[in-house]
Amino acid sequence: MRRKILFLLIIIFSVQAAVFSDKPGKVAGEQRKRDVKRQVVIWRQPRDIRTRNLFYGSGGQAGQPRGPFRFIKENRGGSNPKFVVEDARGVRWKVKFGNEAKPETAATRLLWAVGYFADVNYYLPRLRVAGLPRLGRGQKYVSTDGTIHGARLERVVKKVDDWSWFDNPFAGTKEFNGLRVMMALMNNWDLKQNNNAIYNLRGRELRYVVNDLGDTFGKTGGDWSRSQGNLEDFLESEFVDEITPKTVDLILHSRPPILYAMAVPYYVKRVRMRKVAEDIPRAHARWMGGWLNRLSNKQIRDAFRAADYTPHEANAYTGKVRERIRQLNEL
Repeated sequence: MRRKILFLLIIIFSVQAAVFSDKPGKVAGEQRKRDVKRQVVIWRQPRDIRTRNLFYGSGGQAGQPRGPFRFIKENRGGSNPKFVVEDARGVRWKVKFGNEAKPETAATRLLWAVGYFADVNYYLPRLRVAGLPRLGRGQKYVSTDGTIHGARLERVVKKVDDWSWFDNPFAGTKEFNGLRVMMALMNNWDLKQNNNAIYNLRGRELRYVVNDLGDTFGKTGGDWSRSQGNLEDFLESEFVDEITPKTVDLILHSRPPILYAMAVPYYVKRVRMRKVAEDIPRAHARWMGGWLNRLSNKQIRDAFRAADYTPHEANAYTGKVRERIRQLNEL
């Protein structure tokens, strides 16, 4: 009798073990199937590049934020003042002001123009927000009547994760190397990993995006005069450093002042950023130059007009960008 009971217990436990051990296998298998179906992308060919509207950018004219705006919360992260608002359609926007607002608006449009994914953003010279409290940062940009002068509004999208310039699924591809070219072309000296985002597009696509482009169109370098959106600094900066038979080094200084050398991890990380623009295959740099060359001067100028640069500034920026495009195509 005992043997029969023991035999039955063994059978019961064996069946339970098989059932419970099978569940994780099924779940893992289903997850693998979902992962196979989900694309991982960093670039998509722009079939309409000659007609893309760089004034409105990836969001288009219809995607513009609509007032009135309601204050949601202040965001104390990063080096520039930011807060979140909700517009009349219930869309939430991250408001950034300060030196990064204008260059970031222009930079996202140029990236999007040549096929890279970019955040939807718009620049507003003036902004009124209902319920705006006294801000912990950036109050100097708010006038006594509550008007904010000069703000970039970026549509809020949930970030799944960030990604590294030195460890990602696209290393070695012309699409990734083209993005490296774009960082140097725009003088983006702040290539931290947390300035890159992975977005999950409705479970079907993981998009790799450079989602903080505020430190562009100024001066890069290791002194205290690094800048953003400074026309004079951008015009004086150089682009191509060294050319070999197969590769090109573009100029992208990101080393901080020597005083920061005492903070070893920070200093090493900053110095390493320079490698993003080094050892780029010449063929890949020319490939990106070819796409950029399809843009008209009006399209490039519209990217800077969208950021509320003056006509003189927009024309000067356009001329410098066009010069760099020529250098790429001559490699």
